[in-house]
Amino acid sequence: MKKFYLTTPLYYVNAAPHIGHAYTTVAADVLARFKRLRGESVHFLTGTDEHGEKIEEAAKAAGKTPQAFADETAAKFSGLWPKLDILHDDFIRTTEPRHERRVQAIFEHLLKTGDVFKGVYKGWYCVSDATYFTDTDAPPDEKGRRLCPNAECRKPLTPMEEEAYFFKLSRFAKPLLEHYRAHPEFLQPAHRANEMLRFVEEGLHDQSITRSKFAWGVPVLSAPGHVVYVWFDALLNYITAAGYNPPGLAAAAASPAGAFEELWPADVQFVGKEIYRFHAVTWPAMLMALGLPLPKTVFAHGWWTVEGQKMSKSKGNFLDPMEFVDGYGVDAFRYVLFREMPFGNDGDFSREAFKKRYNSELANDLGNLHSRVAQMVEKYLGGRLPEGRPVDKPTAQGIDVFAQSEKVAAAMDKLLFYDALGLIWEVVRALNERVDKEKPWEKAKTAPGQLPALFFDMIWSLRAVSVWIQPFMPATAAKMQAQLGFKGPVSWESLKEPPAGAAVKKEAGLFPRK
Repeated sequence: MKKFYLTTPLYYVNAAPHIGHAYTTVAADVLARFKRLRGESVHFLTGTDEHGEKIEEAAKAAGKTPQAFADETAAKFSGLWPKLDILHDDFIRTTEPRHERRVQAIFEHLLKTGDVFKGVYKGWYCVSDATYFTDTDAPPDEKGRRLCPNAECRKPLTPMEEEAYFFKLSRFAKPLLEHYRAHPEFLQPAHRANEMLRFVEEGLHDQSITRSKFAWGVPVLSAPGHVVYVWFDALLNYITAAGYNPPGLAAAAASPAGAFEELWPADVQFVGKEIYRFHAVTWPAMLMALGLPLPKTVFAHGWWTVEGQKMSKSKGNFLDPMEFVDGYGVDAFRYVLFREMPFGNDGDFSREAFKKRYNSELANDLGNLHSRVAQMVEKYLGGRLPEGRPVDKPTAQGIDVFAQSEKVAAAMDKLLFYDALGLIWEVVRALNERVDKEKPWEKAKTAPGQLPALFFDMIWSLRAVSVWIQPFMPATAAKMQAQLGFKGPVSWESLKEPPAGAAVKKEAGLFPRK
């Protein structure tokens, strides 16, 4: 049976990981954990992009070889993910032999089919973005300068003229448009699709995919002195890591039969909006050239600003995720990433807003609720819920928890993480309101016979909350579940199991106030 296959982009190793990298990777982990909770088999890929002129120059400036420089930075990425409680299934580096051998074989195959051809590149190149531009793409400004048209870069472009190999991107404009229209789920979120449609409708130009003026890249076997352009190389990771065996690959390097089909096509590919065009246009065209099915969804999320300013090296305001993990805990960091703005939009990351949301929603709403209810069950019911089933299904101030669960699942399937958390917090707040309204401490004196059914309902609802939050806050969910009397492995279906006879205990608070 095909696994649910999701990917992050490969992160470029010219700098250490920051909050933007964490955002994408935690998003993939949230989705992966949700799918596993729902009983699906998941394969989650991430990794690092390690070739190109920028890496060669950075390594030289650091007095290191490109490989040593890449090794050092790649280790920072692979070392960060466990600290953020990210459970990926594979981590690929573009300097690995399993990747390079396949890139070389793919290049030679496309050369034979005519989708790659030899020519001369003449135009403009941005070293920072590792991107080529035509005269039309980058017209001179009022001072006669050619600047990178990327508004986030705007660095001077370098004039280039060199022998190069090209990918025949122009022939895929019509098939791409047909695919976009037949599969509206491919370009997500929907508000980013129009830009890609307009870009392709204006016509596509063949793309230079080799370089010969630097050496740090995947060597082209049939053209000594040429290396594969960093973007063409990196995009192929999604199939090289999945075990694709291109025509011409040596048998000793091939994956077992059926390994690739177990994963491909990808179900969701997460990228930042700045690299959406490569993934929404160039990448599917490359797959079409190889005769492979396209991913089901390519999703571009937005950018974080910091305290109202764009993150940049010059401003020195890149945020280290570990600052928040060390100060508030990894689950709080993961929660705020997706609670602060709708996934797919741009948003601002503020230390003050982080602290406010932590104290209001985690320490007070969820943490206080969990502690109060568990403590009262211990005090008034001796720490154990009644046997039997005194309520038919859990409710929270009129909210049908089972119906709410379906809404949460639907939001998660649509990658609406912000909406899913909003639905969860509707129940958390409703449960708090119920405690304040029912006043169990007074019922213990005036109507103690009503407490078993009340707490059975409350604990059942809290158990549902613990399952819903598990993709976002796995450690917190595990603590709650241990204290709420779960037995055996927890799945999405576990929330439907009535907590009859469950032992409930209160331990240390989930989120101490800061």
